[in-house]
Parts: sequence; C-alpha cells; structure tokens
Amino acid sequence: MPGLADKLAQARPRVIAALAAQLRDLDLAEDAFSAACEAALRERAPIRDPAAWLYVTARRRALDTLRKAERETRALASQPEVDCMGDVISFPEAIPDDRLRLLFTCCHPAIASEARIALALRVICGVSVARIARAFLTTKPAMYQRITRAKVKITQAKIPFETPPSREWQFRVGAVLETLETALSIVYRNASGLAEETSETAGLAPEVERLALLLTELMPREAEAHGLLALTSLVRSREGARVAADGAMIPLSLQDTALWDAARIEAGRAALAMATRLRQPGPLQTLAAIHLTHARGRGEDWTDWQAIVRLYDMLLAMRPTPVVAINRAVALARGRDPAAGLAALDALDAQRLVDFLPFRVARADLLARAGRTGEAREEYDTALALDPEPAEALFLARQRNALSG
Repeated sequence: MPGLADKLAQARPRVIAALAAQLRDLDLAEDAFSAACEAALRERAPIRDPAAWLYVTARRRALDTLRKAERETRALASQPEVDCMGDVISFPEAIPDDRLRLLFTCCHPAIASEARIALALRVICGVSVARIARAFLTTKPAMYQRITRAKVKITQAKIPFETPPSREWQFRVGAVLETLETALSIVYRNASGLAEETSETAGLAPEVERLALLLTELMPREAEAHGLLALTSLVRSREGARVAADGAMIPLSLQDTALWDAARIEAGRAALAMATRLRQPGPLQTLAAIHLTHARGRGEDWTDWQAIVRLYDMLLAMRPTPVVAINRAVALARGRDPAAGLAALDALDAQRLVDFLPFRVARADLLARAGRTGEAREEYDTALALDPEPAEALFLARQRNALSG
C-alpha cells in the first residue's frame, strides 16, 4: 500500500498538467506543486484525494505568488474556486484533456526536437531527469539545461497553453508520438516499476496507452498514431511475464508465453492492421511489427528471427540510432550466430556507447553465447557498474554468476 509521499508523486503529472493549463507558466506550476506537497506532508487530517487536494492548494499558492509579484490575476481569479480542499475536484476531461494539451504545447516546432521530448517527459509524464538523460545518451546536467532552455523558449515565444488548431497538428504530432514512445521504453526498461505502486513509472504505461488511443480518435488518418497504439498494446501484453518471483527481470526470450495477454496481442494486431491500411509506413509501425512477430511465436517456442532482422533493417533505414542498431545485432545473432551479432556490434561507434547500458548488456550476452566467458564476465561487470534498474540488475548479476570458467 503506497504511503502519502508515493501518492503525491503519482499525482504529479496530472496535477501539473492541469495547473500549467491554467497558470500558463510551467515553472510556476512546478513550484506551486512542490509547495503543496510540503503542505500535504505537514497536514494532520487525512487527505481523501491527494490529487484534488494538491491541485487546489497549489492553485491557491500560485495565485498568492502572482499577487505578491503584482502580476495580472483577474483571468485566473474569475474562475470558480473550490472551497473545501479535501473534496474531490473534477479535472477537465474533454477531448483533448489537460495532459494531451500540454503535450502539444511542449512539442511546439519552435522548441528543439530533443528538448521538446525531454520537457514533455519531465513535466507531463513525471519521469526523472536521470532516466531521461539515459534515454538520450547524455548526462543529467546536460539534460537539465535542455529542459530549462525549453521552458524559457515557451515563455519568450509566448507559446499558448492550448491544443493548436487541427491544421497544425501534423507539425507536432511526430514529437508527441515520440515522447509517448520514449515514455513507454523507459517503463519497459524499469520492469519492476510495472508491479510496484511506489515506482516513479507506476501507471505510466496505462497512461501512454490511453493517450495513444485518444490520438487515434483525434487523428484517425495518422498511421503512426495507430502504430503507437499497436506497439503499446503488444508491449503491455507481456507485463505479467516480465518479473520473476524474486523481483528479477525476465527478458523476452525467457518469458513464459502462456502468461502473455492474448486479448492485448489481438488489439495490437488490429491496430497495426489499421495503420497498414493507411499506407503511410513509419518507425512505430515497424517496431510494432517486430513485437507482433515475437507474439506470433506464442505457445510454439519458435521465433522467426530472419523476419525480425529484415524488419530491423527497415527500421534502421528510417531511424539510424544506436538502440536500433544494437537490437538488430541481437536479432542477427539469434537468426544466424553470435559471431554475426558481435561483428555488427563491433561496427558501431564504441566510443559513444562506452557507458550505454544496452550496448554492454547485448555484448555480454553475445559473448556468453559465443563461449567467450571471460570477456562476457567483464562485460557483465561493466554493465552492473552502470547502475541498471533494480530488476535488470538482479537478472544481470544472475547471468554473470552463472558463467563458468
């Protein structure tokens, strides 16, 4: 059962989205939320609805701040006030909702691409700067700077906190989709966070799925929106098989496929079929196709690795990133032999990937499969030193200790 501090953390993304939509100032929204959290932790009376309590308290704190700074508050003050802070309040739920509106705001074309996504992940999804930095192969200080610059840009450019007209959605939807995809990948990496209510990423996967579905309703002709929905459904179909009884991560190749959710697999297949009919190929659809290929082996103990390699070849042409290249190398090792996968890894920019955990994990696994146990053990040690998520660390330590010789 999560305590009050955990409930406050879980409420953060939704409350800040609602505050920012009204205050039109991201820094003020975050500062007011932090002050409200401190007040909540000092509150002696039980708080029935932490999110509602935080929203009302933070809104009042923000208005006080604006008044003290002698800023215009008439528009905000004219809005109806909620008298009882303990009562449940109704967040705006009309399509598009507050979180989606703020996503479109953060993904304004005037903001640099990576900064848009980082800002959205931090402010809207509540992902820590450390996890965002890891996803973008950079450091925490560098990521803090990007997020700060993005906030300044929103203020200086007077970007409105509202969903743009539908004619402008096409210029922002790509970044919105990439933000949600990155959030999903962060949840996927933190396998234990799927089951732990106190985890920072708890509840994020269902929210990505909800927003993906909402986007398909708003933009039914956007193939990649259907691709994201397919990808999310297929990834979530394996949630029940991802963590062992002792909390260790179970990789895809070792999962009990009987625990996969057949209904979600079918939903993913249907969403991908819808995307395909629109004849607008994209990376999200290709990723979904890779996951669907894995799902088709459910119950048969067989995976069409050759098809997966071909799909990764297509994806690499669309998205030539280290993550795609590493995953392709792993698929190549499974479809041919470990030597082929290692050769593909060795062809990458090792200098840039020296501290990239997925690279080290993939290399350790392929070295072990190739019988090069001494080198594999060293790679596992390097990977464990890179501070993996707890569930992944348990799995990597187990793999390392299982090596003989």
